[in-house]
Amino acid sequence: MNAAASRESADVIITQLKEIVGGANVRCSDDDFATYGRDWTRAVDPAPIAIVFPRSIEQVQAVVRRANDLEFGIVPSGGRTGLSGGAVAANGEVVLALDYMNAIKHFDPIDRTVQCEAGVITEQLQQYAEEQGLFYPVDFASAGSSQIGGNISTNAGGIKVIRYGMTRDWVAGLKVVTGTGELLELNNGLLKNNAGYDLRQLFIGAEGTLGLVVEATMQLTRQPHDLTAMVLGVPDFDALMQVFNRFQASIDLTAFEFFSEQALQKVVEHQGLARPFDSATPFYCLLEFERLNEQVEEQAMTLFEEAVEKGWVIDGVMSQSLEQLKNLWRLREDISETISRWTPYKNDISTVISKVPEFLVAVEDVVNARYPDFEIIWFGHIGDGNVHLNILKPDSLDKTTFFEQCSEVSLEVFDIVERFGGSVSAEHGVGLLKKPYLKYTRSAAEIAAMKAIKQVFDPKGVMNPGKVFD
Repeated sequence: MNAAASRESADVIITQLKEIVGGANVRCSDDDFATYGRDWTRAVDPAPIAIVFPRSIEQVQAVVRRANDLEFGIVPSGGRTGLSGGAVAANGEVVLALDYMNAIKHFDPIDRTVQCEAGVITEQLQQYAEEQGLFYPVDFASAGSSQIGGNISTNAGGIKVIRYGMTRDWVAGLKVVTGTGELLELNNGLLKNNAGYDLRQLFIGAEGTLGLVVEATMQLTRQPHDLTAMVLGVPDFDALMQVFNRFQASIDLTAFEFFSEQALQKVVEHQGLARPFDSATPFYCLLEFERLNEQVEEQAMTLFEEAVEKGWVIDGVMSQSLEQLKNLWRLREDISETISRWTPYKNDISTVISKVPEFLVAVEDVVNARYPDFEIIWFGHIGDGNVHLNILKPDSLDKTTFFEQCSEVSLEVFDIVERFGGSVSAEHGVGLLKKPYLKYTRSAAEIAAMKAIKQVFDPKGVMNPGKVFD
């Protein structure tokens, strides 16, 4: 199927879409295209033919069926916070935005589950869980704008994976509209269900290529008690892992993040935050745990003192209030927003936790050897093996040349990823930008199986065409 549509066919499509959802729910302005036709990536310009805002599952089904009849592509749009181009409509597709399907519908205090429509904002679900005395633990910097449907479609991870896992681990049930317009209700909130294939798991992380998540039953858990953060300055990658191993063996961590001195400098300068302590060190780790009692706090301090004695830690600080906890977290969570002004080239890569130090050194050596003038900003979720490589564009280099050079070095980076048995996309999906590099992470047999699965659920290829694979 060719996603691009002629002007004449586009007019026919728009007219029929208005018949389904109402004229006010179909937008075709350039401003709307720029807003809803792409995600946080800016490498590809949006070129949809319309933005559609359905208000019900039935309307979603009708739009998908019309896509099959008229052979146009559909790009699902949630909070559009992805970084792989998965929500970019660049070839005359129809963008299906779920902003108005944002109701929290049912809460069950015994099962600790909540049913919500796909357009519910992540932070909205977190706040709702808190009102019920419970906790939705999947969290990341874009929680204030990302949507649950998008989180599910990309299997979002974030900062607490080490303790709570990925979005996948909190989806108790799904309603999805397949590429043929059929509605599937998957798992129905069951904790135990071994009656055949768990089709729910196929749609989690599928980036909208099999169908549209329209409703989800999400699992909640107990609220954490007295969360406490420590920021520790470390001399190198190896020391970072020594600290992680030692603390993880003694304390149940809820998070273990890291960032470089270069990242800290930029956040402090541009966000008006204070340094955590006077000493400057090459890298920092931010670890979080529940201060359940005085013994836990004493244990954390004992581990800190031991790490200093062994030379793993140079300096550190522990939060003593909720405000200080939030400020320490901002040192890590404000990095992406801060460095966006330098037009960063991003790679979201991972390997098994034990190989992280060697992995980081190998990647840094390649970038430094190829482009010594490029500034590298490291940060990531060391506790789950996921690191973010950000290369900042020098002021003297134009954007096109910079991205071309970064693409060249990426091939060498992905060679390292393949050698370490890692992933070219740890948590942002494949989309458009990582599609050429899927072979570094998935075998030919795996990719063939994925294509066969897509054929079952989306035989005409109307769902997010051109994403993940051609």
